[in-house]
Amino acid sequence: MSRSAPKVGFVSLGCPKALVDSERILTQLRTEGYEVSASYEDADVVVVNTCGFIDSAVQESLDAIGEALAENGKVIVTGCLGKREDTIREAHPSVLKVTGPHAYEEVMTAVHEFVPPKHDPFMDLVPPQGIRLTPKHYAYLKISEGCNHRCTFCIIPSMRGDLVSRPIGSVMTEAENLAKAGVKELLVISQDTSAYGVDLKYKLDFWGGRPLKTRMMEMCEALGELGVWVRLHYVYPYPHVDDIIPLMAQGKILPYLDIPFQHGSPSVLARMKRPAHAENTLARIKKWREICPELTIRSTFIVGFPGETEAEFQELLDWLKEADLDRVGCFPYSPVEGAKANEIADPVPEDIQQERYERFMKLAAEISAARLQKKIGREMTVLVDEIDEENGVAVARSMADAPEIDGNVFIEGEGATLLKAGEFVKVRITDADEYDLYAERLA
Repeated sequence: MSRSAPKVGFVSLGCPKALVDSERILTQLRTEGYEVSASYEDADVVVVNTCGFIDSAVQESLDAIGEALAENGKVIVTGCLGKREDTIREAHPSVLKVTGPHAYEEVMTAVHEFVPPKHDPFMDLVPPQGIRLTPKHYAYLKISEGCNHRCTFCIIPSMRGDLVSRPIGSVMTEAENLAKAGVKELLVISQDTSAYGVDLKYKLDFWGGRPLKTRMMEMCEALGELGVWVRLHYVYPYPHVDDIIPLMAQGKILPYLDIPFQHGSPSVLARMKRPAHAENTLARIKKWREICPELTIRSTFIVGFPGETEAEFQELLDWLKEADLDRVGCFPYSPVEGAKANEIADPVPEDIQQERYERFMKLAAEISAARLQKKIGREMTVLVDEIDEENGVAVARSMADAPEIDGNVFIEGEGATLLKAGEFVKVRITDADEYDLYAERLA
């Protein structure tokens, strides 16, 4: 690439879906001959991809914009917070341009306006899998944008719009390119993975000349043919999710479901307006585990939602005990500007929210520790993420562990530091704590 090629700095905030947006923009930048700068001072312009879901994320985004302006001076803002341009310009009136989420073309138009490209067709080579921000051995595969639900605590539909599914041919071509490039794990993401294709009426599309319906089941079957780990995120427990479990039992896709249950009290779920909240999830979880004993279920919950009584919170604890979930995250309710939940009576005081959060996490940690203890002595295949030379261990993950949000498997002993990131390794589990496993490599 020519030394005179313009340079773009990039700051990516928020969830994996925003990360995929960043990767697409970066891929297009490289395609058009831009370099990506690792520092503010070397960049001709800085793009900040923001998050605007909760107040703390809004503040983090505003702080990042401010830092970019202070260090560089030329800043283009995109992402979820871009839907609230007034908020951005009130804090930072000198930003060059503000666009909303997944506005790839608008971002590129803004970059062209302030830093015209200098294309070198002999050097500007972009691999088929594009430019990614994750390690080489795993990648996020975004199958849709937006969401059709109107949960009272969420403003994502107002920022990202209604559900728009990618045709399955496009999804599978990207997945195939990633697998060919050496990616060992695909993490399927969207706002509602279970609803994939409903907006397209499950339209028939083609992958490698083969007809496939744009639907969750057909997508999972096709992804299962690529020979890589396939992990499903943001799965709402609609009835057709039952059909996916046999694929997990057969080893086609990972026995892992990330389901955002959010609560266990029917009355709280009704106030949240959660989809599928009336489904008998406890009975279905039991059935899923009968079909696929290796199934790992992770979820997130909100405590202290407006109007939540002590009795409703106890319902949640009782539900969690019976569900016996492997991996659990929890957040005290935080008001979000524009969310309908702000209008619900009887907000829960912060001190009670915090107390409930601590009780919830204590129970969740006890459940996690008990489930991990049962894995001691077992042999399993893990995927190495990195080598910790200082502590003499390899940091890996099992099929039960998504990157960044779940636990790790620490491989100890002779030869551990000789392993490589992206390598599958057979290990025996020797110990466990509340969230992590410890293992030795098998010959």
